[in-house]
Formats: sequence, structure tokens, C-alpha cells
Amino acid sequence: MTANKPNQMWGGRFGEAPSDVMVQINASIDVDKRLYKQDIQGSIAHSEMLVAQKILKPDEGRKIQDGLRNILAEIESGQFVFSTALEDIHMNIESRLKDLIGDVAGKLHTARSRNDQVATDMRLWVKEAIASVIAEIGAFQTVLDAQSKAHEKTVMPGFTHLQIAQPVTLGLHLQAYSDMMARDKSRFADCLERMDENPLGACALAGTRHDIDRKMTAKALGFRQPVRNTMDAVSARDFLLEFLSAASICSIHLSRLAEELIIWSTTQFNFIRLGDKFTTGSSIMPQKKNPDAAELVRAKSGRIAGNLMQLLMVMKALPLTYNKDMQEDKAGVFEAYDAVILCLRASAGMIGDMNVNKEKMLADAGSGYSTATYLADWLVKNLDVPFRQAHHITGQIVAMAEKKGQRLDEMSLADMQAAEPRITQDVFNFIRISEQK
Repeated sequence: MTANKPNQMWGGRFGEAPSDVMVQINASIDVDKRLYKQDIQGSIAHSEMLVAQKILKPDEGRKIQDGLRNILAEIESGQFVFSTALEDIHMNIESRLKDLIGDVAGKLHTARSRNDQVATDMRLWVKEAIASVIAEIGAFQTVLDAQSKAHEKTVMPGFTHLQIAQPVTLGLHLQAYSDMMARDKSRFADCLERMDENPLGACALAGTRHDIDRKMTAKALGFRQPVRNTMDAVSARDFLLEFLSAASICSIHLSRLAEELIIWSTTQFNFIRLGDKFTTGSSIMPQKKNPDAAELVRAKSGRIAGNLMQLLMVMKALPLTYNKDMQEDKAGVFEAYDAVILCLRASAGMIGDMNVNKEKMLADAGSGYSTATYLADWLVKNLDVPFRQAHHITGQIVAMAEKKGQRLDEMSLADMQAAEPRITQDVFNFIRISEQK
């Protein structure tokens, strides 16, 4: 049903109320109510600055701040009723503030626009989100590093092209992911460094004639400084793109690990067994133990990267400054944050809970002629053979072993000497695999 009159917050020049469709497409409260804490935090800082600048009387500032704290308590206790007709979190809070303290609530919006207000809210939210993601990455690294240390001598096959390449250790393999996570942390930290500026006071786009103190609100809200250019302050969303980019790269790393856990836990590989806490069963096949947590981590990376693409497309052709298109910036950011936190926790759980089949890893480490490179290196080191020639000789030996159905370390010395007469028995110490002690 269409409202009876124009919106009381901005409808002074309107003679008709918005249509039902307009109300529906224009409302963002279902998404941006998540910003309630940041919105109230920014409003309190703004009101304190208005009082300090003698734009508001001290008693007006106290009423506004007390009212905002009451609203915060109402929201957190579940008593607050959000209204679609009031469009967004900003007007829902301001409307309720008027219910509580009367017309003085309208003074809060002096020297402020929803444009700089929402930009400030989102920067505050992303700052907190980055701190949370960095903490979760650190917790995951702790698990990876513990398992890496526990398996620093657990030999397994290393792969290129998903073909057995050379023997490695599980510790080395897991440490690679810990190093990826370290870079992910640095990307989030870089994002935080660049976005740590306060848009508040930019108003709609051109600042205000009121004598405000933007440095005061920046300090109160924990920002390093105000955004220098007011037009940039309200229209920039590159900090969200950067956050989504860092989240996407992190999720891709998690997806790669998830894929390996899925492969390793198959009957064919049998390198690991994932714990019951992170697997599920089949509704029809009693024997199944499905790596669903890993599969969902793998899938969610696509959603996170998709959110980055969505916001890039929203922003790609927007003229300065604020456009309502930007209302579509929040849902993808919130979803990406929730997903990356969940994926980090699931990955930490799977790695910490997995059982490793050391015997199978060790057996497979010697298959596929994985020590062929060691043989070539032995020829270079001990016989002073140029590497390209050593590569060719080794290839001949591998072909001979393949025909005989033998591993390299199972071949006779005489067979090896057929390819290179100077090879000695010592070569077998170089190419034989055993678990490190």
C-alpha cells in the first residue's frame, strides 16, 4: 500500500508519496541495519563536535547523545522496530531519536548528509571487519604452523600439473599455505592503511558553511585524518573494492587448500582422513564420508570473487559524486566478510582435525619416478656431466625402468650403466626415499 504522504525526512518539495515499487526498490534497511553501531558511533561523535563548535547547545548535545545510546540499547536488546518506509539505517535511527527527544533530534543532521554519513559508517565497519579477518587468519596460521612442524619429516609426493614431481614433506606443503596467509594478512593491513580516513564533514559533496572541526570527529572515531577532498570522500568506494579483492585472494588460497584436502581424502589417494566434525554422510550410501566442509570452502570462494566483480560493475561508470547505485555496495561486502570468516574457521578446523596416513604418503613419494631429478643432479655433481646431457641420460634410464615395471631405486646397477657406464653404486643412496629421521 502506498504511503499517504511524502517522506518527512526529505519530502518537502514533493506533492505525492512514493509508489509501493519505489519504496521497495529504494529501501536498504534490510541490509544496512547491520551498520547500526557505526551509525550511532558516528552520530555521537558528530554531535559532540557540533557542541564543541557552538553549533549545538550543550544540553541539546546531551539529549541527542543520551537518546542515541538508548536507541543502541533498544537495537541490541531486539526491541527496536525497523521500518522499510524510513528507507535506511540513518533515517530509522533519526526517526526514533525524534520519538525519544522531540524536535531537537532534527539538529543532529546539521552539517551532515547521508552521503558522508554512510561513507563514514562503511569505513568504520570495514576497519572492524579487517581486524577480525586478520585475527582469524592468524589463528589459522597457528594451526597450519603446528601441523607443519609436526610433519616436517613426513615425506609425501610433490606435484606439478597434478603429476608426481619430486618428494617433499607435508610440513613444507602446509607451510606454503601459511606463507600465503601471511601475504593475505598484509593485503588486508594495506587496505586498512589506505582507508583510514574520515569522510564525515564532506556533507553531500562540497562540505558545509558551518564552522565544523573534521579533525575532531576523525580523532573521536579513530581515523588517522579526514579525507582531503570532499567530493572523493562521499564517492570513493575503492576501499570496499580493495577489501573485496583481499578477501577474494584469501578465499582462492583457501579454495586451493580445500581442493587438495578433497583429493587427499579420496580412497584413491588415501593421504588423509578428515575428522567427523568436518564431514557428512550420505542419505542413501551408509559407507560415505563426504568432505563437505572443504567443498563448501571451495564453492564460497566463487561467491566472494563474484561480489568483487559485482561492485566493480556497479562503480565502473559512475560520475562524481554520490549516486544511488552505491546503495548496492553493502550486501556483497557483508556476504564476503561472513564467508571468508567462516571459510577460515572451517579450514583451521579441518587441518587441525585431520589424520595423516604417513605410510601411504611415503610409498607414493617414490612412485612416478619422482627422484629422476635427483639422478640427473647426481650425474652433474659426481660425473661433471652438463645438465642437459644428464637430463637426457636420466630420461633413458626412466624409459628403461618403465619398460621393466621398476622404480628407479629398484633397477640394477648394470641397467643404469647401460645408459652411463660411470654410474656407481653410490647413486642409490641419492635416489632412495625413506622417511626422514
